[in-house]
Amino acid sequence: MTATAVTSVRVDARGLTDVGKRRKTNEDHFVILNLHKAAEVRQTSLPDAAVFDGLRGPEGWLFVVADGVGGQPGGALASETAVTTLVEYLGRAATCFNRVEPENEHELLEELEAAVHEAHRRVEAYGGEHGRSVVQGPATTLTMALLVWPRAYIVHVGDSRAFYLRKGRLRQLTRDQTTGEYMVDVGAWTEEQARSAPVGGSLVSAIGASEMTPAIGLVDLQPGDSLLLCTDGLTRHVSDERIAELLGRPTDAETACRELVDAALAGGGQDNVTVVLARLGG
Repeated sequence: MTATAVTSVRVDARGLTDVGKRRKTNEDHFVILNLHKAAEVRQTSLPDAAVFDGLRGPEGWLFVVADGVGGQPGGALASETAVTTLVEYLGRAATCFNRVEPENEHELLEELEAAVHEAHRRVEAYGGEHGRSVVQGPATTLTMALLVWPRAYIVHVGDSRAFYLRKGRLRQLTRDQTTGEYMVDVGAWTEEQARSAPVGGSLVSAIGASEMTPAIGLVDLQPGDSLLLCTDGLTRHVSDERIAELLGRPTDAETACRELVDAALAGGGQDNVTVVLARLGG
């Protein structure tokens, strides 16, 4: 995807997925979608065509990664269905990001959450009786970011992650919906216990499972930031420090994605790995 202007910022966005070294199939899916609504003036007798500038709506960028629950039936189908549903739903509601103002921002967030619930219903329908369990039947994680400059709206389910890099510092925007993170939140476990416990990585929320609770947030970005979405195939093998180092290099989004995936493969590549990166230039 080539660099495209969004207001005063250029977005260089690219995604990459790899099956990894251990899995036979890739259950990850991603999408990068450019949303815009504009009226193009082809001809006019008016002396100043700038009067039509108000007809040009802002561009929006939709970034999504989904990781089918490994080892469960239909994981690839679940992630594919989730991503497809989001694109279809938000395609129909593409104008929801136009003229986003603080007073109606909640309407946009409601649309994003509704899209996730629609994806959940469709994946759950494939599961039948299995859909009643968190760990059985088709299920998937999902992390989505809608960028309407300068704000990114984040909706998250499961343990895929969203980060942004600013001036060399990596910040995580999402929190894993796992048993380990839950136990840390309630004060029952330390971070080390959560990492070492056999059930620490078990999902407590997933698209298509019996429990699905989307987490919603937002962040204001700046020119020069990088926005990263990824599945846990990256974060289980590549430390935050290494991710920050790779993102901090003066490379384009395509090169950076390749370097991130290569780092995950070099670290073991035990799972599918998917990254979606947006470089926000000046």
